[in-house]
Amino acid sequence: MDNADLLEALLSSLAGGESVYSRWCWSSGADLAHHVHELAKTAEADWAHEAVKGATGPTTLKEIEAALGPVTRDTATELIVNLSVDSLVFPGHPRRDLAHARRAATQAIATLGPESEWFSNIDGPWENGRAWNPVTRHTFDGVIAGRGGGFVIALLQVGED
Repeated sequence: MDNADLLEALLSSLAGGESVYSRWCWSSGADLAHHVHELAKTAEADWAHEAVKGATGPTTLKEIEAALGPVTRDTATELIVNLSVDSLVFPGHPRRDLAHARRAATQAIATLGPESEWFSNIDGPWENGRAWNPVTRHTFDGVIAGRGGGFVIALLQVGED
């Protein structure tokens, strides 16, 4: 299995369900904010029926870029696991197996390599609480995106209460 197929399988296993989305592409000049914006548009289209009437969110690449801040590889691992497993809206109701999510997140990050760069709209590790800068028009969203090893990947969760 080549790295592209591996990332596809890993990200698919981390996403799915009702509100977690993933995406990867070759990074041949791919802009990370553009990649996140495309993923956000997909989630917003799928969740249009759940959006609060009149709700707005970032619509430009500059707004998406401004919402993303750098995070360490360790923080990226934790955010991937948490966005995959735990609901932003209803914490404590696991969506998938924690051990699997941790293995998949660790392998995805390793595939992007030790020089990979990671960005999120979430301020820090999950256990410190969750503050974020929105990347969608939904009440809750969290994204982690990375680039390295010739790839750009992103995992996004959206939700409404």
